[in-house]
Amino acid sequence: MLYICATPIGNLQDVTLRVLDTLGKVDLVACEDTRHTRILLDRHGISARLMSFHDQNEDQRLAAVLPLLREGKDVALVSDAGVPGLSDPGFSLVRACAAEGIPMTVLPGPSAVSTALVVSGIPADRFAFLGFLPRAAAKLVEQLAAFEGTGAALVAFESPRRLRASLRVIGGRWPDRRLAVCRELTKLHEEVVRGTAAEVLEKLADPVRGEIVLVMEARARTGVRTRSPASAAAQYELEERARRALGQLLGLGVGTKRAAAIIAETVDLSVRRAYELALEAKSSGRAGGG
Repeated sequence: MLYICATPIGNLQDVTLRVLDTLGKVDLVACEDTRHTRILLDRHGISARLMSFHDQNEDQRLAAVLPLLREGKDVALVSDAGVPGLSDPGFSLVRACAAEGIPMTVLPGPSAVSTALVVSGIPADRFAFLGFLPRAAAKLVEQLAAFEGTGAALVAFESPRRLRASLRVIGGRWPDRRLAVCRELTKLHEEVVRGTAAEVLEKLADPVRGEIVLVMEARARTGVRTRSPASAAAQYELEERARRALGQLLGLGVGTKRAAAIIAETVDLSVRRAYELALEAKSSGRAGGG
C-alpha cells in the first residue's frame, strides 16, 4: 500500500502519531529530500529506509517504487513539508497507483494552504489554490483576473526573492485589494503581514526571507462590461507602458496634470486614470530623466 503522509510545514512537533507510526513500519519512505526527512525521523527516534523522490528523478524512481508496491510492500510518500502532490513531487506516483489499482491512503496533517487561509483573516468560504505564482507580470495578472467574479479567495506560494515584484504587480492592477503575506508559518519567526499590496510592501523586512504563502481576498467583477483574462493582461501592459512614459515626462519637469493629459491623448486611457498612474510613478520614484 502507498501511504501519502503529511509532514510538518515548520515546527517538527506538528506531525501526527499515525504518520510517525507508519514511517517506522513501512518498507520504504520515498521523500523529496532524504536529508530533510532524516531530520524529522531522527527527532522522533525513527529508523527507516529512505529513497529520494523529486522532480529531477521521478521517472527513474517510479520504475523502482512501483514494483515494490505491486509485490505488496508498503511505501510512505512524503515531501519536505505539508501534503505531497500539492506543488510538490509525488503526483506521478499517486496517478500511477490509481491507474493500476494499487491501494493507497492519505494520512492527513499539516498544510501550508489551510494554515495560511485561517490565519490570514480573509474570508475564505470559497478559495482557489494557485500553486506558485507566474514570474511574468502579464501572466500573473491574467491568472488572477481569471478568478474575478468567482467569489473565491486566492492562496498561492511565492519565492521571497520575487515577492516584492509580485506585490507591485498586484498593487498596480488591484490597489485596494486586501491580502496577507504569511511567512515562516509555525516556525519561531512566524509573521503575517496584512493590508493592501502597497501597505504590505511598506511593512516587509528587506530582504524578505523564508517560506511565503500569499492569501488574497475574493474580487467581484465591477461594471456592466466584463474583461477577459487576456484583455486584463493587455490592459496591464498598456498601463505599464504609460507609467514608464509618465516617469520620463515627470523627470523632464513636466507637471503631473500636463503629463497625464499628454499620455491620455496618445494611449487608450482616460485622463483620470492617466493622472492616477502619474501619481503612482511620482510616489514610486519612477520619475527620472534617464
